[in-house]
Amino acid sequence: MGNINNKEAEFAAILKQVTRTARENKNFITKDQVNTAFSELDLDEKQMEMVYDYLKNHNIGVDEQAVFTDENLTEEETNYLNDYLESLKDLPKLTDGELEAISMSAIAGDKNAQSRLIENYLPLVVDVARMYSEQGVFLEDLIGEGNFALTKGVTMLDAVGEPAEVESFLYKMMLDAMENLIEDNLAADAGSQKVLELVNEVADKARELAEDLRRKVTVAELMEETGWDEDKIRTAIKFSADNIEDLDSGEKKD
Repeated sequence: MGNINNKEAEFAAILKQVTRTARENKNFITKDQVNTAFSELDLDEKQMEMVYDYLKNHNIGVDEQAVFTDENLTEEETNYLNDYLESLKDLPKLTDGELEAISMSAIAGDKNAQSRLIENYLPLVVDVARMYSEQGVFLEDLIGEGNFALTKGVTMLDAVGEPAEVESFLYKMMLDAMENLIEDNLAADAGSQKVLELVNEVADKARELAEDLRRKVTVAELMEETGWDEDKIRTAIKFSADNIEDLDSGEKKD
């Protein structure tokens, strides 16, 4: 079995850093980067496969750009996203030169320039929120948190100094804000450091039972086989983005 055992804490820390590296690179990472990050743990093929599955299930492209389909959004989230994107359509589009000039003024503390920067980067907040849309937090809350970070960030640009670094600075603030929101949610739900272990445990048991039955297993069958309560299994399904291959969840999660 792909057991993490006493390596669990180090594994979780490395996975978190790999995920963050990909997020900072607009949801892209190379296979070499992933393999190098985990090289000291001497993981077997099955454990590395779990890492790549995790990255894929969290919208991260490995050696290729991630593609967002929004197909896993709830109807409520889809309606919100469409309405929100519609509201952003009339925002002024800045040329590179205008953006550089406004960034310089914002760094100097000009309030009007800071407001224009907020307008310019509102669509970027949506892009970031979509990267995190399958991790148990509503899209509207992610966007709200990202917008708050953006509004705060434009007042802190004196720490940046260079116009070329403004977007990266604001982008990382959005990432931090959304990741903190997700971590708070995970801690309340299942404990952020236990999520991977939980998904792996449920997936392994589902695979064992599916091999015996020669078909996908239901949540009820897995409960009967293991003695686990339904909430434990549903939590694993949730954080795997309903991608436990041998388990039929029986319903589409809202």
